[in-house]
Amino acid sequence: MCGIAGELRFDNQPADLAAVERITHHLSPRGPDAWGFHSQGPIAFGHRRLKIMDLAERSAQPMVDADLGLSLVFNGALYNYPELRRELEALGYRFFSSGDTEVLLKGYHAWGKDLLPRLNGMFAFAIWERDAQRLFIARDRLGIKPLYLTRDAKRLRFASSLPALLQGGGIDTQLDPEALNLYLNFHSVVPAPRTLLAGVRKLPPATWMSIDSDGRVEQHCWWRLDYGPHEDERELTQDDWEERVLDGLRDAVRLRQRAAREVGVLLSGGVDSSLLVALLHEAGVEELPTFSIGFEDAGGERGDEFHYSDLIARRYGTRHNRLRIAEHEVIDQLPAAFRAMSEPMVSHDCIAFYLLAREVSKHCKVVQSGQGADELFAGYHWYPRVAEAADPLAGYRAAFFDRNHAEYLATVRPALRVDDVAQAFVAEHFAGPGATDPVDKALRLDSTVMLVDDPVKRVDNMTMAWGLEARVPFLDYRLTELSARIPARFKLGDGGKQVLKAAARRVLPAEVIDRPKGYFPVPGLKHLQGRTRAWISELLLDPSQDRGLFEPAQIDRLLGSPEDDLTPLRGSKLWQLAALNLWLNEQGL
Repeated sequence: MCGIAGELRFDNQPADLAAVERITHHLSPRGPDAWGFHSQGPIAFGHRRLKIMDLAERSAQPMVDADLGLSLVFNGALYNYPELRRELEALGYRFFSSGDTEVLLKGYHAWGKDLLPRLNGMFAFAIWERDAQRLFIARDRLGIKPLYLTRDAKRLRFASSLPALLQGGGIDTQLDPEALNLYLNFHSVVPAPRTLLAGVRKLPPATWMSIDSDGRVEQHCWWRLDYGPHEDERELTQDDWEERVLDGLRDAVRLRQRAAREVGVLLSGGVDSSLLVALLHEAGVEELPTFSIGFEDAGGERGDEFHYSDLIARRYGTRHNRLRIAEHEVIDQLPAAFRAMSEPMVSHDCIAFYLLAREVSKHCKVVQSGQGADELFAGYHWYPRVAEAADPLAGYRAAFFDRNHAEYLATVRPALRVDDVAQAFVAEHFAGPGATDPVDKALRLDSTVMLVDDPVKRVDNMTMAWGLEARVPFLDYRLTELSARIPARFKLGDGGKQVLKAAARRVLPAEVIDRPKGYFPVPGLKHLQGRTRAWISELLLDPSQDRGLFEPAQIDRLLGSPEDDLTPLRGSKLWQLAALNLWLNEQGL
């Protein structure tokens, strides 16, 4: 797990190594263990290393193989690299290191872009082909690892984070009005390739891009998530699907224990993270390190779920660590958490993950986490609404969107107003091939778009801010594809995630499965009380921070009664506006 950066010139000039160095060193929290650079004519690579798979220096990056004419920078983890290595050795390849990086390099030499479907892991990487003078970059199926791009007539640059990319300079940092429309409507999700900044894009998940030294580009989506059972699966019962889900998760969890370091689990006490602990115990992992976080109560809402995480920790004999955060520390650490964000994220989970990762990184460098199960197995409340709606698209919007278009127009200043981009995006996605059931359409959108640019990005940004690698077994591509083949009728019951909960009942206590749904709660941010509300007011009303984005009358209305302005997903519209301001502040924009 690392941070990567690079530049490819199109103007017959040598790459700007000084700019790549600035970008790379801004990524130091992602890779605190080592760093390296490689420059050759129009290309320059930079790398920050977090030693996980192979601790030896022979796996250092950038990795250069002069005999093959390839150089590589890679961020991520390939869980099936031992199996791929054996295949490559059978083809005659010889290895000088023991980790996954060299397997990726030689696998690309052997199979080219056809390597990508063979990979089981999370990754973003760049390979320079010396003889062809061509750069090949790619991102994993579900975008677990990020890759940000900026391009002009002279060069292309890339980096693992947007703030790092800014250190190279020469980027148009004006807000993209269409991206702002998505941010304010589509629950702060700005789908790839857009970002909020006009001059920065992100490579979409499951996409490769090939760029020649003269600037010619070819881009292709190499994986698609299709819904509906295979022909031989149409008669499967729920029991059949339960067995397949449990077996798939067992294998995904087992693979993600591969590391040269101890691997722990982020344990919220919910079904998903508890299931990881149970299956690791079943696999023979003893004294597993587990970690939970809690906050002060607010608005009558409890700020921790320790009762459930303690129950799992005792049952499976884990080495459990509890962390409780005071309200004042949430406020004190919010600016640092926003500095760590590649894009502004409004979820209260962000500060929870940031503070949790800080503490976990003192104990271990790799953890498994339960993200993705809700999007794959229909755990959210809007899926039944979509199923029951006469117009599924309207049902989805009513449950998920933060504002209607009229309120959006009342919120932003005239110069930034655009058509209903978010509505058009979701409508196009719903109409695409590969999903016919209304619930499947919503699940596909959430799994391939919302999941990538909300929960997955949140986990990556907040854990990597402390040099902590987070692995997400529910997003093993084989389990993801399996979940998409399970009919919606086996998912919607039991308050959502029916088939997953039924599978979990085979290994978990009922008390954990039948509990009310929760997540890392931060009530102080949700209800905007006390110091939090005063700080938010100051952030929005300070004339020196007025960027001309939002209508003052709308801010006054929200400040006058923020408790009445929760979104359908129970988030604060006021906090959403403040979060964008705070992110721009922390990035110096």
